[in-house]
Amino acid sequence: MISYSAIYSIIAFRLKEFFSEYQYSLLAPITTNILFILVFLTIENYYSLSIDSKSFVYFIAPGLIIMIVAQESYDNPSVTLINMKQIGSLDDWLLAPISRIEILISLLISSIIIGFIIAISNLIIFSFFIDIKIHNYLFFCYYLTIVIVFFSCLGCFVGILFNTWDTQSTFSNFFVTPLNFMSGTFFSITYLPENLKFILYYNPYYYVVNFFRNCFNEDFIFQTNHNIFILFFIILSFTITAYVYLKGYNIIK
Repeated sequence: MISYSAIYSIIAFRLKEFFSEYQYSLLAPITTNILFILVFLTIENYYSLSIDSKSFVYFIAPGLIIMIVAQESYDNPSVTLINMKQIGSLDDWLLAPISRIEILISLLISSIIIGFIIAISNLIIFSFFIDIKIHNYLFFCYYLTIVIVFFSCLGCFVGILFNTWDTQSTFSNFFVTPLNFMSGTFFSITYLPENLKFILYYNPYYYVVNFFRNCFNEDFIFQTNHNIFILFFIILSFTITAYVYLKGYNIIK
């Protein structure tokens, strides 16, 4: 039987932790994106840049939102789990009358809430610099949720397997950051050589970023085949994370 009160308690704990450290959890990513926007606005005004007949900054803004949400969605659960391992509080969760899968679900739900807070906050800040407007709210929420779930699963997976900050940051540098930069966040795929296009075509995150960007355009088109490809990787990532979590591999330091 699912313990809803326990799930609620974990979610409330993580949200309280998020808001108590708002300088690092909320203001820091917003400040980072403001700097990105200011730099790219300066570049655009100087060189008169445009991509696919759109303003360069308007093209890049949705990618910046997705990028910062992805990074925070990875960091939050992985940092939480590693920190709990180091101070020993993870043992209290495991001894409580709540299953491991419920703990995982609690972490994912809280990450989704936090991810939406970060995304909407960045969107509001961006509106002061550029004329940005969502044209498809349903798919905006859909693709944002997909990104949060995928990177949260990745963060939980890393938090389970590793015990130190060094390994967590190393994994981020060698996997999360390249995945963000090779997703078309800062460029259009049409300008890439054919051999590099091949890499992006097999990167499901590229399609998520591209579809999320299209939510800000009036001519949004839902592509079934690519979305099946995306959902397959989301289900796979959740299944692997849940399996490792249930097996308890390296879950106690």
